[in-house]
Amino acid sequence: MNARNMLMGLVLVMGASSVSNAQEGRLVLYTSQPNNDAQQTIDAFRAKYPKVEISFVRDGTPRLMAKLRTELQAGAPQADVLLIADSVTMEGLKAEGRLLAHSGANLAGYPEGLHDPQKFWFATKLITTGIIYNTRSPIRPESWVDLLRPELRGQLVMPSPLNSGAALIHAATLVGTLPGGWDFYRKLKANDALAGGANGDVLRQVAGGEKLVGMIVDFLPIRERAKGAPVEFVFPKEGVSAVSEPVAVLASTKNPDAAKSFVDFLLSAEGQALAARQGYLAAHPAAAVPAGFPARDSIRLMTFDPAKTLREETRIRKDFADIFGQ
Repeated sequence: MNARNMLMGLVLVMGASSVSNAQEGRLVLYTSQPNNDAQQTIDAFRAKYPKVEISFVRDGTPRLMAKLRTELQAGAPQADVLLIADSVTMEGLKAEGRLLAHSGANLAGYPEGLHDPQKFWFATKLITTGIIYNTRSPIRPESWVDLLRPELRGQLVMPSPLNSGAALIHAATLVGTLPGGWDFYRKLKANDALAGGANGDVLRQVAGGEKLVGMIVDFLPIRERAKGAPVEFVFPKEGVSAVSEPVAVLASTKNPDAAKSFVDFLLSAEGQALAARQGYLAAHPAAAVPAGFPARDSIRLMTFDPAKTLREETRIRKDFADIFGQ
């Protein structure tokens, strides 16, 4: 089946589901999406479910989780649905019994292994981490090992796993994939790489010329390049890590039917097309590739195990901190 037929089939299946499943009531979404993207997502959902009143709280995933855990400890969680950066956080909530399974979610056409096998959380996008470089850089890197070249001494900046969930997943992925594991990061440190802050800090420093290269999530430099920023983004030849911006329903929701409909919308052809229009690589392979991205089949994803990373999360953070003195 070609991509167009896959997408049309998904449209028909999800369209029939939404017509027969009219929902109403209130929902609260906790999300790490940028404010504009979150509002667009809610507006598109409400166009299909006008009887559902949905509001959102937006912050970075660590702060959202701190807020949610405070509410859970008080016995008064406010969120019904989570749409956050990474699957490792979702695995932790699943292990604690905080998520509600959605066994009826339609995953037709999605690659195997992309979503939680027990259907507690679902990938909505593939936000990869690759290499950004300033067009003044003497090196136009094509590989992760290019970042170790002496010409780039003191010119690399990257987010820290201590501050970013995507950076944690990225470190776990590179360590588990590249030869030598943590030796790659030790060599980066020896080349005077700087670790700290978040992806926005990397973009600011490389676009502004303070640093010439960096590790960063894909959509930020691709968007800024389209606006005229002097940056390029590279999908390294060894492959890239990816966070999947998963969505899940909290077990404490007071409106499980509407919450599941929100999940269904994000997984539908319409929801995936919205992700692409917002400039993200959608999780469904039949969705269009956004402007500025290469062909989907040219992007090599490295293997990642969220459950294993959850078990090793503390050690990963400690090993990184030991190398970079954080």
